[in-house]
Amino acid sequence: MVIYEPAGKAKEYCDLALNLYAGCAHGCIYCYAPKIQYKTREQFQLASPRKDIIRLVAKEAPAYAGKEVHLCFTCDPYQPLEDAFHITRQTLEIFTAHNIRARILSKGGERMLKDVNKMKKNNSIVGATLTFVSEEDSKKYEPGAASQAYRMFALKELKQAGLETWVSLEPIIDPLQTLEIIHLTHRYVDTYKVGRWNHDLESEKINWKKTALNIIEVLKKYNKNYYIKKDLAVFLS
Repeated sequence: MVIYEPAGKAKEYCDLALNLYAGCAHGCIYCYAPKIQYKTREQFQLASPRKDIIRLVAKEAPAYAGKEVHLCFTCDPYQPLEDAFHITRQTLEIFTAHNIRARILSKGGERMLKDVNKMKKNNSIVGATLTFVSEEDSKKYEPGAASQAYRMFALKELKQAGLETWVSLEPIIDPLQTLEIIHLTHRYVDTYKVGRWNHDLESEKINWKKTALNIIEVLKKYNKNYYIKKDLAVFLS
């Protein structure tokens, strides 16, 4: 089955998910996917469409009518390969035909805008991972992804097109920059999902309780919908 029920932390984002590509060219150094797929980061960056993925999505889609499916957890649906293969675009068409709503998460920036009409027909929920305000930091941690500015621009355009938008503030690497992201984007983002930085010793230097409280305070100030993931919420108990 290519459409599946995620487990653990991933299930906090959506009850169903679909990974369209094998690997991801963005090369984010905090990404957990290479490890769980037993690949080096270099191997994982040599991405390709999953074998027979469109045929398999079309075969499975009728069983998920009326559901919402997350795109994607172990790859980016709008990584550069999408320009050549249009796998995400074809998936949106299949989803729309079977009344499946896509919940999209990408660092692809303006690449997402090429499918805005497909997203509108699907009534997709479209989001971006935002980690920094500093482009220098972004290039260090997410070397192949679109710039933060382009991701924000895409979200603004998608919101103006009438789509529901969201942001994944995960991982939080620099709490002050995370707060600044909210200040910069709150006018065109509907929902924020917030999670801590894991699997890095540097993350232990962050006061997670203070960070969570500060983020919640700002989100409440702007009257934003938000979800604090369990790995961060535990610091508030």
